[in-house]
Amino acid sequence: MPELRSHIIMGGDDAPFYRSLFKGMGYTDYELDDKPIIGIANTWNTVVPGHFNLNQVSEFVKKGIYSAGGTAVEFGVIGACDGVAQGHIGMNYILPSREIICNSIEIMAQAHRLDAVVLLASCDKIVPGVLMAAARLDIPAIVVMGGPMLGGIEFDGRKADFTSTDEAKGMYSVGKITKEEYCSLENTACPGCGSCAFLGTANTMGCLSEALGMSLPGSALIPAVYGERLRSSFMAGRAVVDMVNKGITARQIITKESIRNAIKVTMAICGSTNAVLHLSAIANEAELGMDVVREFKELNKTTPQIAKVNPAAKWDMEDFYKAGGIPRVMGRLGDILDTSLITCTGKTVKENIEEYKFAYPENPEIIKTVEEPFSATGGVAVLEGNLAPNTAISKPGAIDPALHHFVGKARCFDSEESAEEAILGGVIQPGEVVVIRYEGPKGGPGMREMFKAMKFMYGAGLSKSCALITDGRFSGTNNGCFVGHISPEAAEGGPLAIVKDGDEILIDVNEGRLELHVSEEEIAERFKTWKRPEKDIPRGYLRLYSKVASSADKGAIIEN
Repeated sequence: MPELRSHIIMGGDDAPFYRSLFKGMGYTDYELDDKPIIGIANTWNTVVPGHFNLNQVSEFVKKGIYSAGGTAVEFGVIGACDGVAQGHIGMNYILPSREIICNSIEIMAQAHRLDAVVLLASCDKIVPGVLMAAARLDIPAIVVMGGPMLGGIEFDGRKADFTSTDEAKGMYSVGKITKEEYCSLENTACPGCGSCAFLGTANTMGCLSEALGMSLPGSALIPAVYGERLRSSFMAGRAVVDMVNKGITARQIITKESIRNAIKVTMAICGSTNAVLHLSAIANEAELGMDVVREFKELNKTTPQIAKVNPAAKWDMEDFYKAGGIPRVMGRLGDILDTSLITCTGKTVKENIEEYKFAYPENPEIIKTVEEPFSATGGVAVLEGNLAPNTAISKPGAIDPALHHFVGKARCFDSEESAEEAILGGVIQPGEVVVIRYEGPKGGPGMREMFKAMKFMYGAGLSKSCALITDGRFSGTNNGCFVGHISPEAAEGGPLAIVKDGDEILIDVNEGRLELHVSEEEIAERFKTWKRPEKDIPRGYLRLYSKVASSADKGAIIEN
C-alpha cells in the first residue's frame, strides 16, 4: 500500500492530538490504526429528488468500505435541483454551483488529509462538480450515482416526466388539452425519487462518469428504487479501498484518452449538450491542456449515434438500463474507443466490457450497432460562423432531420422571460428564429437553460416550424431545432448582441454553420452604437461569478 495521506494525522508524533478529536466522535483504535480514511462526499438533501436516496446509498458505501478494510468519514456537499430552479432567478445559480461543489470537496479532502473520496451525486451540475474535484485532488476517487427515477403516466406517446408538465402548458395555451389534463400531471409525472427519467444532463454525466472509468461498469443507469442500486454502492465502497491499495488516482483515469472516450459515448448516445461544458471543465481541472470543444467537432464526424432515448425517442432511462446501458454502448463502439485505459475497477476498459454480465435481453430499438446506426455521425454538433466565431453547440440527434438545415427570420429577446411570454402569447410565428441573448456565463449571469422556452414551443406546435438560438444553455431533454452556448456571448460583445428582428439566420447542424445573413459592413456599423445592457445582479456569489467566469467554449469555468 502506498503511504497514506492520513498518516500525518493518525500516525505521526502528534497523533494523540488528532486522534482524540476522532475519538470524541466514537471512532476506535481499530478504525484509526493503519487504515485508509475514506471520505464520503454526500450531496444528500430533501430538496432534490435525484438526491433524496443518497443517505441510503451512503450506508451501503460505508458497508463496502469497512468490509474492504477502510474507515469511512462522511461530510455534506450542496446540491441544487435544475428542475426546481427553472424559469426564475434560481437558474442563474445552478451552473455557478458546480464550482462551489468542487471547491467544497477539495477543502474537506485537503483539510482532513483524506486518503480517498467516494463522491455521491445524481443531478446536473453535481456530477460534473464532483468529477472536477476528483481531477483537481488527484487522489483515489470513485463516483456513485443515486440512479434515475422511473417514468410516470403515459403522456404524448411516452412515459411522463416532470418536463411533460411544461409541454402540457404549451398544449393548454393553444387549446390542445384541458386545464384538468394539464394539472393532473402534477400527481403522475414523477412517481418516485431519482434523477430525471430522461437523458438530460444528470443521466448524461452519470453515463460519462462511467465512460471515463470513474464509476463502476453498469452503475450509471440503475434506477434509484432498484435493490441493485444499493448492491452496486456496496461494491463501490470496496472498490475505492482497492484503489488506495493499488495507488490508482483520479488523474490516472481522467486522461486525454478517457476524455475522448467520454466524448465518443456522448456522441453515441446523443447526450446532453451540457456535456461539452462539463467535460471541458473536468479536463481543465486535470490540467490536460485540451480544447474539448474542438475534440467534439472532430469526433462528431467519426462516431456514429447508436442509441436513442428520451428526448430523441420514447424510451426512458429504465428502458435504456435494461437494454444494456453504457456497457452495451461501449461494447458496440469497440475499436472506436481506447479500451486499454485503466478504470476505477483496477481493470482496463476492455476487461470491464468483456467481464460485464447483462441481466436483461438487448433491445435493438434502443441500442443499435456501429454497422447499422441511427446516424453515421454523432448526436452532438459544434457550429461556427459569423454568429458564433468561437463556436456554438447543437444536438442533431434530437432534431428532426427536416430541420437540420433551417433558414428563418430573427425574433429577438434580451431575456428568457420575455421570450417565454411571447411564445405563450402566440407572438411567435412559423418560420421564425427565436433569439435569446444576454443569458451567457457573464451576461446572465450563470448561463441559464432555455428549457421552458423550448418546451413551450413544443407544446404550442412550433417545434417543427421554428428554431431557437441563445448564448445560454439547454436542458438535455430539449428537442426541436436549437443552438446554444454561442460564443462570444452577447454581453461580451458577441455578434448575437446586434441581431435585429427580421434578420435572416441560417442554422445548418450537418455542415456546422450558424450564420447571420447581414454584411460585415452592416455588422460593424451596428456595433458602433451597441452598449452592453446593465443588469442589477444580486450581491454575493452570483455577482462574483459574473466577473470571473470564462466563456462557454472554455467550459464556463472560474479562471484562476
